[in-house]
Amino acid sequence: MSPILGKYDVRLGYLLPHLAQEQRIVLVIEFDGAKFHGWQRQDNAFTVQEAMEDAIGKLEGKDSAPSFAAAGRTDTGVHATHMLIHAEVRQTMWEKSPHAYIKGLNFHLRDAGVLVHGVKAVTNDFHARFDCFERRYQYKIWNRSVSSVLHSKQAWWVFQPLDIDKMNQSAHFLLGKHDFTTFRASGCQANAAVRNLKVLNVKQEGHFITIDVAADAFLYHMVRNIVGTLVAVGMGRWQPEYMQELLDGKNRCVAAQTAPAHGLYFTDAIYPDFSAQDISGMVG
Repeated sequence: MSPILGKYDVRLGYLLPHLAQEQRIVLVIEFDGAKFHGWQRQDNAFTVQEAMEDAIGKLEGKDSAPSFAAAGRTDTGVHATHMLIHAEVRQTMWEKSPHAYIKGLNFHLRDAGVLVHGVKAVTNDFHARFDCFERRYQYKIWNRSVSSVLHSKQAWWVFQPLDIDKMNQSAHFLLGKHDFTTFRASGCQANAAVRNLKVLNVKQEGHFITIDVAADAFLYHMVRNIVGTLVAVGMGRWQPEYMQELLDGKNRCVAAQTAPAHGLYFTDAIYPDFSAQDISGMVG
């Protein structure tokens, strides 16, 4: 384990000699994206990372400086049911009672719109982002002629009837390893647009339409751009085969609108030995 040095003594001008050992843990969190400007800390907006760092800082003391990383970065308004992050915490406090540690974190998060619902100790070389080989999202659409008071901030309201069969037929063209330039936003900073899309499935239950998506990684706005195009097919704007033309054309301008952020959920992060959903409900 790597050590954290003790407090700085201004009178003596050096760090006090006592050491506090670190423990790396992973936490599974859910959050309401409507309350945040995405995951990553910003200078002028409240983010999930800031909420988590503040909560752990309060639990461990103001001189604590936790190291964080997340399986993925979510945009403003995007939700999560099973986002996985790793953090460095004081080993003595963690080992004393993991249960109490999580209760303490959730106490400090109670008004923030974040909840920790799973935690596990890992080795200090584990990395939430770089060790993750598959990320999963779900997009929710409320498909009814009138909107919903209850779901207006949790799903995209599409009032036109959607053809689920045609949406699934068009989704088939995107499965596998492709250049997804057509579905990346202009602000995307990824060096390459090739991704391996493993799952893209559309299903309907009542007025809810859900789109499950899984890939090794995603480009900026990739899921929301794909969803917008699937909806255009479902409305009858294009035939399913046109999805192949869009993919081959590598031109974002000719695809459909970007689906709104509030319908998107980060639902799982997959690792060699476990997933975020595996850890949900686990403490230890």
